[in-house]
Amino acid sequence: MSGAERDFSAFVAARATSLLRVAYLACGDETEAEDLLQTALERTYRSWDRVRYDNPEPYVRRVIVNAAISRARRRAILSIIPTHRPPERPARVTDVDLRHVLMEALRALPPRQRAVVVLRYWEDLSEAETAEALGCSVGTVKSQASKAMAKLRSALGREAAEGVIRNARA
Repeated sequence: MSGAERDFSAFVAARATSLLRVAYLACGDETEAEDLLQTALERTYRSWDRVRYDNPEPYVRRVIVNAAISRARRRAILSIIPTHRPPERPARVTDVDLRHVLMEALRALPPRQRAVVVLRYWEDLSEAETAEALGCSVGTVKSQASKAMAKLRSALGREAAEGVIRNARA
């Protein structure tokens, strides 16, 4: 095993859980989160010689978020294409646990707003770091966060949205 492979393996061993959490929060589904993380790690491995000398975690986060947004767009397009029979939709499970309610509210957000909320409030990135991870301006991060929080407040109620986001890491 070469030095680069050892470095990559050590990075994955140290950060996989945190990156899987980002992927789950970006897409809202465990299986898809694992696929997103696998895709991100594969892309990172291919660029490891370039990425490893900087901090590789923001790069992997950005790959995860971009892949989640691309998949959401693809699903949106596929849902528009007519099918011979309506697609089966899973029944909504009513759950009193606030985290499940929050996950439903997060899933209802557009992918970019969901990415901003995940990176800003779960990963505790600054506005500048979030902007860098998403490849956009700080102003875009601010406006997307504002819009996302307004939607979460209306879906959950002001105190519930802010309380759950503060306590989600607990």
